[in-house]
Amino acid sequence: MPALHTASLTGLYGITDPLLCGPRLLEDARLALEAGVQILQYRNKQASPGQQQEEALALKRLCQQHGGLFIINDDAALAADVDADGVHLGQKDPALGEARQLLGKNKIIGISCNNRFDYALAAQQQGADYVAFGRFFASRTKPGAPQAEVELLRRARSELELPVVAIGGITPDNGAELLEAGAQMLAVIHGIFGTPDIDQAVRRYRCLFDQSFIKMTQG
Repeated sequence: MPALHTASLTGLYGITDPLLCGPRLLEDARLALEAGVQILQYRNKQASPGQQQEEALALKRLCQQHGGLFIINDDAALAADVDADGVHLGQKDPALGEARQLLGKNKIIGISCNNRFDYALAAQQQGADYVAFGRFFASRTKPGAPQAEVELLRRARSELELPVVAIGGITPDNGAELLEAGAQMLAVIHGIFGTPDIDQAVRRYRCLFDQSFIKMTQG
């Protein structure tokens, strides 16, 4: 059964980075949420469990204040501890079924599918709430990630019943084609948190969604 939040799975999906954000994590997250990030994922694999919990709780409060969804990267136990909106799992993370048992039916579980449509089909069958494809462009976070083609999004739009995230080197200049091909969400790390003006960066991405909506309504 899809999570109750599934209808909200659309828009700009910001992912934090400990190297980019550092001690400005909460301030950067606040700026991003105020500017229009609709989903925020906490990703910090280097922090201690205590720091992870402290930061996750603070980010969750920020998301609640700004009406955003809060997702934890990889760690379903942490997501359960802080009562996050959900968790995002990679192919090497614990099984989706284990995460669902831990989090319950109403939490969001997203699955990274790289460039493999068969992974997405399996995730849908196992009860995922969204799937993520990528990298679509050169990525500084995961430069060795397999290349995903835009056609994958068109196929997902046609054959999947789940919302789709596109990730990997997405900028305001190349993101439009991904939305037009079928992505409902664009996941961004450096394009938001690696910029000197987070507010302006987020607003540029949000324009892509506005333009995509106009095209759909006119088409």
